[in-house]
Amino acid sequence: MSDEFNVANRSFRPGDDHLWTSLDKPDGVNGALEIYAHNMTSTKCDGDTCYFYIEVSDEPQTISVYNMYTYPPGFEDAYFYYRAGMVQSWNKFRFQGGLLEVKAQLPVATKAYYPTWPGIWMMGNLGRAIFSASTNRMWPFSYNKCEPDVFNPEFQRIGACDDDPGYELNPIQGRGAPEIDVLEGGGLAISSSLQIAPGMPTDFRLFPADAKGADATSPFCVYSYDCKTKGANVIDVPTSYFQQMRGHKSWYQGLRYGANNYCQPDASAKQDFTTVNKSVETGITDNTCTADTCPASMDVNGDMGLIDNKGKAHWGINSNGTCYPIMNSYMGAYLCDPDNTNSMCTKPRNASTPKSNTMSPFNYQMDAISSNWPIHLGGYLDYLVYQVEWVTGENGYVRWMLNGAPIFEVTTDAFSNVPQNANKSNPVKVMLEEPMYLIFNTNRICDEFPMYMKIDYIRLYQDLSEDLPADSYMQLGHIDEFSDDDNPVKTVHGKAFCKTNDDCTIGGSVGSSLLKTGTCVKSRCVCSSTSWSGPRYTEAQSDTSESSSSLSKRVYGPPMGLSMVVGSVAILLSIGSVWLASLVTAKETQKMQKNKDAEREARQRETKASQLSSSDLGSSFNQPKDNYKQNFV
Repeated sequence: MSDEFNVANRSFRPGDDHLWTSLDKPDGVNGALEIYAHNMTSTKCDGDTCYFYIEVSDEPQTISVYNMYTYPPGFEDAYFYYRAGMVQSWNKFRFQGGLLEVKAQLPVATKAYYPTWPGIWMMGNLGRAIFSASTNRMWPFSYNKCEPDVFNPEFQRIGACDDDPGYELNPIQGRGAPEIDVLEGGGLAISSSLQIAPGMPTDFRLFPADAKGADATSPFCVYSYDCKTKGANVIDVPTSYFQQMRGHKSWYQGLRYGANNYCQPDASAKQDFTTVNKSVETGITDNTCTADTCPASMDVNGDMGLIDNKGKAHWGINSNGTCYPIMNSYMGAYLCDPDNTNSMCTKPRNASTPKSNTMSPFNYQMDAISSNWPIHLGGYLDYLVYQVEWVTGENGYVRWMLNGAPIFEVTTDAFSNVPQNANKSNPVKVMLEEPMYLIFNTNRICDEFPMYMKIDYIRLYQDLSEDLPADSYMQLGHIDEFSDDDNPVKTVHGKAFCKTNDDCTIGGSVGSSLLKTGTCVKSRCVCSSTSWSGPRYTEAQSDTSESSSSLSKRVYGPPMGLSMVVGSVAILLSIGSVWLASLVTAKETQKMQKNKDAEREARQRETKASQLSSSDLGSSFNQPKDNYKQNFV
């Protein structure tokens, strides 16, 4: 699959494109400052170079949003500083594993206004980014165990303890919406990460900085690696202190880091494998790392073997003195519902404050396995090729690359072979296997408008994979959690890329010779019959309404020619069976009719009573299961 973005002025509004959908919605996560709008993204051609773009413009706006985390929940005015764009392939283009390649130019104006926050990332299709009703208790789970003593199964919406999840989902299978960030953030360094849940307990993480004591003057010292509190800078440093306090390793083991050799070398940053390896094996005594004592990644538990078991370069060792990724000090967040009183929540509810009951209860840790790597100026002045290779299964991994050179890698072993304490309280996750979709957006730009993020192309190389059931869950059971009035889910009629008419029909001998459901016009599929829909007109439909409610009304079936043949045979057989059955049932007709008349009268009485008792429910009667008022936090 690829999108070369080689046609100008594409629209990504709902229903306008077969791969992408733009949003018209304020961003309610990560302290966002912007509103996403349809008109801030399209495609453009400058000479022979065509590209997708997201524009960021200075358009302050105050709008009323619903905040579920106030007491009581309600609408409040929120100020947004600028307009930008977010485009998603949610429920259109999704994939399991493969090599994803994106050629992009990041937004920039002047170094004084770093960091910008461009994002090219992926999320499991069971959650839709910034639609919080769909992501609560879903993001970013990659957990398939039923262990109530380790993790409360009620906090995972689709869990391995549920033997009847419904919606055609597999029983006893944990599902979720994990995340892979191809790149996120900007400025002098960008972040590549994956985000999963449930996360590790506190005794497998950094020690917190003493914000009221040794680090009172620098409470955020963890991000500059200069905390005075022991064990608050780098995992398992000092070595003896962590061993004494815990008796086990911490965080994820065997992570892999490689250099960005496009940066100008710095002789003072060069490392020698023998020196660093000896320091790690002996144990680090200081509370911080240096180039002689720790790997360049500052991850003393990282893999330091040969990269891909060949050559002379080692994972984690900056042998060239170029730019090198560093283990991110941000390791995740503790997520809670508004009514939660757990002390680890960002704002636990005071016990004297009444519950709002806006959503199902939950509190859990999510983990961000992440590296921050310096990017050279070329990432802003020209296009660079960013790649993620994602392999599922017990021998799987996620590898981030820049122009084919590895930058960061997380293996299945890091998920399944986690450190444990005596109580074995550290949850074991599975390598990401959820079908994922792509997201492009920009965020946190402060000045120097307009700015642009540009994407020359996106290409995916993959083998066919076995999909996981999810469509019924989203489309029939919870569609209101994935859409709103400004962002409806619409059927895409045609518009898929094509070369010949055969690319736009139901296929097979019937499609190519007897029935043409679509044709190829100017490299895009165009309708030949109103009875067929979908990007390539391969889906039969009985209802073409352009609203989210129509998802539950559409009827999909086999090719029409085949249906006619099978139907004719079925009719002949039915005639004979009906004639025989009619002889048997005729004698019972009068008796059954009397019973039906009595039942009908009883139902009518019950219906009238029900209407009287529910007449005061109002609009709340049709609210989603968890009674979300808005997909906004």
